[in-house]
Formats: sequence, structure tokens, C-alpha cells
Amino acid sequence: MNDIRNDDTITALAAPINPDKLAELHRRLEAAAQSEGLLDVAYRIVDSPVGRLLLAATPKGLIRVAFANEDHDRVLETLAAKVSPRVLRSPRRLDTAARELDEYFQHQRKTFDLDLDLSLSKGFRQLVQQHLPEISYGQTRSYKEMAEMVGNPKAVRAVGTACATNPLPVVVPCHRVLRTDGTLGGYIGGLDAKTTLLELEKAA
Repeated sequence: MNDIRNDDTITALAAPINPDKLAELHRRLEAAAQSEGLLDVAYRIVDSPVGRLLLAATPKGLIRVAFANEDHDRVLETLAAKVSPRVLRSPRRLDTAARELDEYFQHQRKTFDLDLDLSLSKGFRQLVQQHLPEISYGQTRSYKEMAEMVGNPKAVRAVGTACATNPLPVVVPCHRVLRTDGTLGGYIGGLDAKTTLLELEKAA
């Protein structure tokens, strides 16, 4: 009898889970976490012309946009370590960010109107990232010009580091910063992604 019960248990555990029930359970978990104030970092993943993007937000605002080449699982682990371990997939919390990104990629939006949480950056890096949206859609600046813009003309290399570590690419447009000779320089999402973003803005 014990063997039969064990086999039944194994069969039950091995049975496929109904996707609709699983989705409903997740919605209930999401709602409960939200209502109890237990959701510190919400995230979702969206498709885009530059690959799948992970979007993450705190109650303060959008805190992270991550390309697939950054390894989304590792990004979530970093957020859990640096921000809060209470991380949960919560697509609805990021509906506005997802919609604005979609509008941007469809040439229907040139600026983002999102609350941002810049707490992943500090000091000079955060200062540079705060000024990046001043580069207009379809325009570019050199790292040197960016250094002048933030009031520290000699900090060209530090500007490069601030762009390379920007936690909110696309939304905070570090892709619009180029080398003085007009070449691309580096980019957190890879040079193909940077080229795609620049060409998308030129085509609008």
C-alpha cells in the first residue's frame, strides 16, 4: 500500500501544471506582495529591436534596463543584493515603461516620461547619467563634450565609465555619446545595439 501511495504522489507531482492556474497563482502572489508592502523590486521582460530587455522598478521609479547579453538572471541577483531580496516578476507595475519603450521603438516617442531611481549609481557617475537626457533625440555628443556639459572638461575618461555603467540604457541615452572622432566607442548592450538605436533615431 505504501508503494502505491508513493507512486500516486510521484504521478501527481509529475503531472503538467495548468498554465492558466499557474498564471492565476502568480497574480495572487503579486497582488498579496503588493498589498502587504513586500514587493521592493518589480520586473518584467519585453521584446525589442535590440533584443529582450529586462525592466526593473522600485516604488521610486525605473531602476534598471538590462540587455540580454548582461544575463538577466545575474542582473536580478545583483538587484536582490544591492536593493532588496524582495524581487518579483510583476508585469503590470512596468506597463507604462514597457509602453513608452514600445512607442520609442515605433518612432512615436522621442523623450521618456518615467520616474527614475538612479540609486544604483553614485557621485560623478550619477551626475553624468542625470545629464544624458539633455542630448536631444537624433543628436550625439562626444565624451569630451559631455565632460564639458557636466562642468568637468578633463573628466573624459570618467564620463566614458559613467556611460559604460549606466543602469538605464535606452531610457537614459548613453548611446548618443560617441568618441571625438565619431566612432562608436563602447556600449553596455554591444555595438550592434548602439548602432541600431542611433539608426532608429536618424530614421525618425
